[in-house]
Amino acid sequence: MTTRTPLEEELLELAGSVPDPELPVLTLRELGVVRAVHARGTDSVEVELTPTYTGCPAVEAMSLDIERVLRDHGVREVTVRRVLAPAWSTDDITDEGRRKLREFGIAPPRVRTASGPVAVRLGPTRAQDAPGGTDPAAVRCPHCGSADTELLSRFSSTACKALRRCLACREPFDHFKEL
Repeated sequence: MTTRTPLEEELLELAGSVPDPELPVLTLRELGVVRAVHARGTDSVEVELTPTYTGCPAVEAMSLDIERVLRDHGVREVTVRRVLAPAWSTDDITDEGRRKLREFGIAPPRVRTASGPVAVRLGPTRAQDAPGGTDPAAVRCPHCGSADTELLSRFSSTACKALRRCLACREPFDHFKEL
């Protein structure tokens, strides 16, 4: 593990404070896509950015926003480099980011208990919690907390979200899919 300088820590905090262009309720730090900042002297910096998926259309906007914030802070030369390995996963979203998604009305991705690839299930579209409300795989409604939800569409306003409906309160909601 590389030790960061105080300048790199400061610049990483600034780059991470940029709002996500598709989910402005989250910062890039909370989303977990800003991986590192490397200072090359006092006025040149390289930022490592990992997209949520390879074809993510928001990467260009993220890069431009990071460049603007760091230039406004006095960094003359900013390079944003896309880093694809290790790949981003929804495990990289911070607890604060998950809380903000829920408060914004988006069901956060479920926390994985196993490492490795995420299984894709194409089975039933309805997810009901086990008696007692203890099923960790249930997608809970961000409005009322019920696990009695159904999948309406595997894709929503962005490719990383699915559209679901709560069968308890009848409200539709986005669910940030696990990757």
